[in-house]
Amino acid sequence: MVTTLRIGSRRRQIWRRRALALAALIGLPVLVIAAWPLATRVIEHFELPLRYAPLIRQQATAKHLDPALIAAVIYAETRFRPRTSPTGAEGLMQIEPATARFLARRSGGFHFRLADLDAPAVNIAYGAYYLRYLLNTYSGSMVLALAAYNGGETNVDAWLASARAEHRRFAAADIPLSQTRAYVSEVLSEQRAYRRRYARQLGYSG
Repeated sequence: MVTTLRIGSRRRQIWRRRALALAALIGLPVLVIAAWPLATRVIEHFELPLRYAPLIRQQATAKHLDPALIAAVIYAETRFRPRTSPTGAEGLMQIEPATARFLARRSGGFHFRLADLDAPAVNIAYGAYYLRYLLNTYSGSMVLALAAYNGGETNVDAWLASARAEHRRFAAADIPLSQTRAYVSEVLSEQRAYRRRYARQLGYSG
């Protein structure tokens, strides 16, 4: 049984311990106690950032997705710092060129160019569309959709076929690629964290 990874929460605990140790070292215990709630919020913001909340909410509504899921995928892919990967994946949600063209054909984006993925609005729209497509493909299974987002549909289909041939159910712990297994675990963990920490920004409360 693969132990569920708590990558984000473990990193945040390390940051808190370091901040507290530094403050104690410079001799400001009273100030630390008074300012700790604010300091904690600042640390948590840097450790679990959120940008483009209006775009995320808009696409979550349009694609019938949990906005925290979109935020968590962005966090897992780029930590909200858009880039081009060595394989050519673009932008906040790391859309592969072949995937982008496939999504453009499906969504009617006939004038789509790969350079368009540099724009956060376009990248989030395509990433959200792809998440909805994968959830529909795998009957709403978050684990399978995220595994396909990271490891590819071809791999997921092969894993499912193998599980069916052996008359067993396929679970997250059965994902053979350690990177994809860790990715699924991280996104699901951070999805819960985004719901808690950014409820107002992501539209969960008035």
